[in-house]
Amino acid sequence: MSDDIWKRDEIESPCIKICVVHPETRLCTGCLRSIDEIGGWSRMSVQQRRDVMAELPERAGLLAKRRGGRAARLAGKPPRL
Repeated sequence: MSDDIWKRDEIESPCIKICVVHPETRLCTGCLRSIDEIGGWSRMSVQQRRDVMAELPERAGLLAKRRGGRAARLAGKPPRL
């Protein structure tokens, strides 16, 4: 049996196994891909995967840090509902 199937030149998934979708951006907070990109990853061409990978660093700034929690309570801000 040949091991050639394991030597493909495909771009690896950027998944880091932290799969949580941000409620506003609809991006995964772990890998920064959209749900459509995650679902279609195995069917994408090498160029499509490269394009997505090139966009990921720019997407990091789209994920706003959580507001609230202990720091907000101490500052007297009302909790966000």
